[in-house]
Amino acid sequence: MDWNVVRRIWEKWAANNIGPSEKDLKAALLINYDPTGPSRLVSTIAEQEGIKADPIEISQFIGFVKRNKLQMETFFIGPNQYLVTSIHESWFCARSLNSSKQAGEGAIVMQTSAFLLVGLYDGSIGAASRAMMAVDQFAGQLCRRNY
Repeated sequence: MDWNVVRRIWEKWAANNIGPSEKDLKAALLINYDPTGPSRLVSTIAEQEGIKADPIEISQFIGFVKRNKLQMETFFIGPNQYLVTSIHESWFCARSLNSSKQAGEGAIVMQTSAFLLVGLYDGSIGAASRAMMAVDQFAGQLCRRNY
């Protein structure tokens, strides 16, 4: 895997999609993830923007994904606890259970062959649609390079 290529793709995508209210996402994480790899292979935060993720918290999130009981458990990212609301072949959506924002907060989690991409957004249905498009755009760029 060419990390320079991944980093360039991330930096360009993040600049266009992550940030204040006019952007589609408020934060995003790119996590190394290979579910078929040996158990000693530890998932790490490859990139992050708009959030300062806690590695222990991310380790617990990875455990949540590996257990694959998405509709039976919740997960935490930052101060928010999320409940999965929709599951698809390579991605799922979740809503925050404890959001302080009136319109709520959500997460889109998409898996590629080598990464988990987590996109966080503020808002409801329209914001979720825009967040999904942004996350899918980045995942598509990774998949074209078999990442």
